[in-house]
Amino acid sequence: MTPALITGFLTSFALILAIGAQNAFVLRQGISGHHVFAVSLTCALSDAILITLGVIGFGSLMAIFPALPVIMRYAGAAFLLAYGALRFWEAWRGNSHLHTMKPQSSLRVTVLTALMLTWLNPHVYLDTLGLLGAVSTQFENISDKIAFTVGAVSASFIFFFSLGYGAKFMQPVMSSPKAWRVLDTGIGVLMWGLAAGLMLG
Repeated sequence: MTPALITGFLTSFALILAIGAQNAFVLRQGISGHHVFAVSLTCALSDAILITLGVIGFGSLMAIFPALPVIMRYAGAAFLLAYGALRFWEAWRGNSHLHTMKPQSSLRVTVLTALMLTWLNPHVYLDTLGLLGAVSTQFENISDKIAFTVGAVSASFIFFFSLGYGAKFMQPVMSSPKAWRVLDTGIGVLMWGLAAGLMLG
C-alpha cells in the first residue's frame, strides 16, 4: 500500500460519498433489484475513464473549449429536470411497490440512464478531471501516478457495487407503496435541487 495508492483511494471515496444523481440512481436500482450489476459496472467504469483522463492531464480540454462547461451544465440540468419529473410521476402513481414491480426499463434504457446521469453531470467532471487530477499532480513518478489512479478507481468500484448490492438490505423497509413514494419523491427533489444548482451556479 503506497502513499499514492492510499491517497487516491481516500480522495476518490470522499468525493464520491456525497449523495448525488448517480448515487441515487444506483441506490434505487439496488433496492428494486433490477440490472444492479450492469448499473454498478457502468458507473464504476465511467468513473475509471474520467479519473484516468484527469490524472493524465485531460483537464486542459476545458481550457481549449471554454464553452464546454456551460454546454454540459445546461444539458445536465435539463436531463436532471426530466429524470426528477419521472420520479415525481412514479411517486404520484404509486406503481413502484417492491413485490409487484416489474422491470420498467430494459437493460439498454437502464444503462443509458446511468451513462447520462454520469456523463451529463458537470460535478462528475469537477471531481474526476478537476479535483482528482489536481491532487494527482503531487506525485511526479509514473509509478506513483499509476498507483494513485488504481487507488482512485478501486474506491469507485468498491463504492458503487457496495451501494448497489447493499441496498437490498433496505428491501424490508421498502415493502410498501408508501415507502416507494417517499423514496421517489426524495429522489425527485434531489434531482431538481441539483438541476437548480447547475443553472444558478
